[in-house]
Amino acid sequence: MRELRRLILTGLCGVAFTAAMAQSRTELIEQALRATEQDSLQLAEQLFREALRQDPTDGRNALLFSNLGTVQRRMGRHEEAIASYSLALGLTPRSVTTLLNRASLYLEQNLLNKAYVDYCQALDIDSHNREARLYRAYIYQQRRELREARADYDIVLLDDPENETARLGRSVAYQREGRLREAMEDMNHLVALHPNRTDYLKARALIAVEMNTPELALLDLEDAARLTPEDTEIYTLCGDIYTQMGRKREARVAYRKAEKTRGKR
Repeated sequence: MRELRRLILTGLCGVAFTAAMAQSRTELIEQALRATEQDSLQLAEQLFREALRQDPTDGRNALLFSNLGTVQRRMGRHEEAIASYSLALGLTPRSVTTLLNRASLYLEQNLLNKAYVDYCQALDIDSHNREARLYRAYIYQQRRELREARADYDIVLLDDPENETARLGRSVAYQREGRLREAMEDMNHLVALHPNRTDYLKARALIAVEMNTPELALLDLEDAARLTPEDTEIYTLCGDIYTQMGRKREARVAYRKAEKTRGKR
């Protein structure tokens, strides 16, 4: 009977110790999250590492590794962040959030092929993930795989016809393919939605130049100049267009304006 009581007491002590340890680990995690919110990143890293050390087999470790990676990323330690995200994915390979985090870091380091793999995996898990779709399209464009880029942009625009990133990306893809009419249609759509966006007006002007309609390009650039009169590029573009048209006097005036605005910077 005494032996039974001893075994029961030993078991109770073990349960109490485990509960205390779990509570301590939970507190570490909570403190780490608070430190992250307060930008105390070195402290947050130490707390996440201690929580991981306390129980390397805990099911929450994938999230801890992911959080650790985000902290390391914010500290500019990108290779360590990628390693932490990779450890998280080793535990939860179907985590779209972690795949996107690692992919974006690969993009920052110009590791396009690795980023591409992560974005593809994210889309295999969630085919409606817009971030993965748009960034994969961007990678396709960088690789000059323009048809594939347009296919991804088309999917986004089917769901969200007003998506600016997809509309602009598709216009650029069309332009690079020499499909200028389609490129212009997308830019017309963007300018109609955002008539005060100087960058869209300049982009449409460049397409108009390629379509051999310089007068239309000049109209867009005049509108752009009214919106941002200190933009040197606008007057340089106007000068180039006037030069191509053989209108030397107007070209000289435009270039002088470009020099004048450049001098104000």
